[in-house]
Amino acid sequence: MNFLELCQQRYSSRDYMNVGIEQEKIDYILRCAQLAPSAVNFQPWKIRYVSQKADMQKLQQCYNRAWFATVQNCFVVYKNKEVEWVRKADQKPHGDIDVAILTEHICLAAAELGLGTCWICNFDVEKLKEHFASPDYLEPVVLIAIGYPADEAKPKQRKSLSEIML
Repeated sequence: MNFLELCQQRYSSRDYMNVGIEQEKIDYILRCAQLAPSAVNFQPWKIRYVSQKADMQKLQQCYNRAWFATVQNCFVVYKNKEVEWVRKADQKPHGDIDVAILTEHICLAAAELGLGTCWICNFDVEKLKEHFASPDYLEPVVLIAIGYPADEAKPKQRKSLSEIML
């Protein structure tokens, strides 16, 4: 499959089979994530892989949606605020951008392996911090639901190239 086909194949799955993910696939996905580029190569991220039922129940308290109850595996991606690069010209921090790049590497690697994913940014950060202790300099940025999809991709609704080009 070429890159365009991979991009077309990836979608936000919101229903997952009750099947575990093979460790070799998780290892592959993490290796792909490790290779994600970042501003000045600072790599300002940490990844937590959640697969234990009790921990998934804690995550579900942080993002209480019916579809999320079908998720058995999830990555939590943190931004290391002490390591993120800040552009000097306007003091723009790039950690969130770097985490987004890493997150999409995870999603595309998963799609290549036949796994579904869904970015989740609308979660209760404080509750997540209560359930999963981490140093203050680590900020939870995104949850990535991952597993074997039980749903099918819907047609992608995208703006035309003329609408996105200047």
